[in-house]
Amino acid sequence: MANQSRRNFMRNSLLGLAALPLGAAILSPRALAADLPLLDTSNPQAKALNYVEDANEAKDHAAFKAGSDCANCMFYKPENKGCQLFPSNSVAPKGWCQSWTKRPA
Repeated sequence: MANQSRRNFMRNSLLGLAALPLGAAILSPRALAADLPLLDTSNPQAKALNYVEDANEAKDHAAFKAGSDCANCMFYKPENKGCQLFPSNSVAPKGWCQSWTKRPA
């Protein structure tokens, strides 16, 4: 009887694992399509990271590099203009913050 239970457990586990990608495929387009509110520059986290909506405003910052903006940052998500550092907000593609890291090629 113990072997039968183990077989059922293994079969059900494998079926559950096989269904995960299907569930993820159904749910992810909805999550990606969600409209995120634009990040307010007065947000405490935005202030802590020196976020600006126009990268040209950050030219005097020590960490600023010419040509750097949210659109070419590794944390930027172009599908919803989101940022991994500000998960509940969208950011301006021409914005910048001190955590900017070049997107890998």
